[in-house]
Amino acid sequence: MAKGIRWTHDELMIAMNLYCKLPFGQLDHRNPLIMEVAQKLGRTPSSLSMKLCNLASLDPRHQERGIKGLDSTSKADREIWNEFNSDWDRFGVESEEHFQNLNVTIPEEIPIVSQSTRKLQKRPTINMPLNSPTGPTETVTTTKTRLGQQFFRQSVLASYNCRCCVTGNPIPQLLVASHILPWGNYPEHRLNPRNGLCLAQTQDAAFDKGLITFDEEYRLVVGPYIRDFLPNDALERNFLAYEGKQLQMPDKFLPDFDFMHKHREEIFQRL
Repeated sequence: MAKGIRWTHDELMIAMNLYCKLPFGQLDHRNPLIMEVAQKLGRTPSSLSMKLCNLASLDPRHQERGIKGLDSTSKADREIWNEFNSDWDRFGVESEEHFQNLNVTIPEEIPIVSQSTRKLQKRPTINMPLNSPTGPTETVTTTKTRLGQQFFRQSVLASYNCRCCVTGNPIPQLLVASHILPWGNYPEHRLNPRNGLCLAQTQDAAFDKGLITFDEEYRLVVGPYIRDFLPNDALERNFLAYEGKQLQMPDKFLPDFDFMHKHREEIFQRL
């Protein structure tokens, strides 16, 4: 094992990728995924776990919550954190490629730790359909898109412990890593976890179309278009029951305040 050996940039990218995709409570060295990744890197699980905790200590969300990290954070740790946060689109794809090259046996959905039993619960794999490539350029573009989508989805779902932030729905097949700022209009934020909300499909569709939004306190706002269809039991259960309630905040990667403001101003349908 590579005890005491300096971490390479590629290894740090893999560690950052793994930090993004693991729920905060799963950074322990006994986590089977951490054990396997560490083995592939030629490092000890404790070493990788410590590196993940170092990265956690740099996360502003944890700092806001008063969670103190380790004192062993290095200059390289801070640099890799800053690199990702300055260019998620690049480093999300590159780190996902490095991670997948390890050939780690991992489903698309990261196992989530139950708050009650603290036991790993397996989640079923969800296939993300993409258009078939038609040539060399399309192949590269499609591969990057697939890698980026997988990184973004796993990062967002992990941040919210695989639960819809409005309804609490915990079924992965029914959850979407929803972009606050649209994928097509803001390419620089496509893979930024702070541009994501974990929403059930119905709430995701409404949010994407601007039929709902969230106010400055992250409370659900139901738009007039939905109200035009009231009274309706389904709409009352899916939207009105949660109106005015704050979304269930993530353990990490708090949704960006400015992104939420732009959603209210540019996407939300007020009339």
